[in-house]
Amino acid sequence: MSEQAETPTEKRPVRVYLVDDHSMFRAGVRAELDTLTDDIEVVGEAGTVGEAVAGIAHLRPDVVLLDVHMPDGGGAEVLRQSRKPHPEVVFLALSVSDAAEDVIAVIRAGARGYVTKTISSQELVTAVLRVSEGDAVFSPRLAGFVLDAFADRPGAAPISDPELDLLTPRERDVLRLLARGYAYKEIASELFISVKTVETHVSSVLRKTQLSNRYELSRWASDRRLV
Repeated sequence: MSEQAETPTEKRPVRVYLVDDHSMFRAGVRAELDTLTDDIEVVGEAGTVGEAVAGIAHLRPDVVLLDVHMPDGGGAEVLRQSRKPHPEVVFLALSVSDAAEDVIAVIRAGARGYVTKTISSQELVTAVLRVSEGDAVFSPRLAGFVLDAFADRPGAAPISDPELDLLTPRERDVLRLLARGYAYKEIASELFISVKTVETHVSSVLRKTQLSNRYELSRWASDRRLV
């Protein structure tokens, strides 16, 4: 009885979705990725936040290449609307901007990496494949911004967080105590305000952060080192 040679299982390509408001740039990236490798398949593209959110929900790509600045909210808004319902999708920011505040805002929103549009085509292929495998990928200078922001390095420039900046100082005080496990009555006593005022602040924070409960708020506060 002759033995049949085993056929190795073919590894499927990484499915990539492009989000950028410039159609010519999307076409260029698609052409480069299609030409350079069979390990990546571009499955779709979008030019607005709304198109991106709908496309990601429909196609469930492995990796989203995400522009940071778009007229209707940008990469952070795509992340805000897509990351929670589709946690399996990985986001890699690809932007012309190398400003620290842009890098940190998108990473805080949940992107797995951030590279600039000066990256070479082959480096972009490598970045996409790496984030699809779970690595975090940054252009060299940008990695320093992330380390500074998340490690509280002495002398590091403070990085603004657009979501956190929406909260008033009093709302931050309430959120900090809430995340530490204080009851509304205890927060009221600590801050010398009424329980009703505490409830009002918590409702306002939930609305501004678009979260739905105390547990999510606690995680949100912890991620921003408020606790």
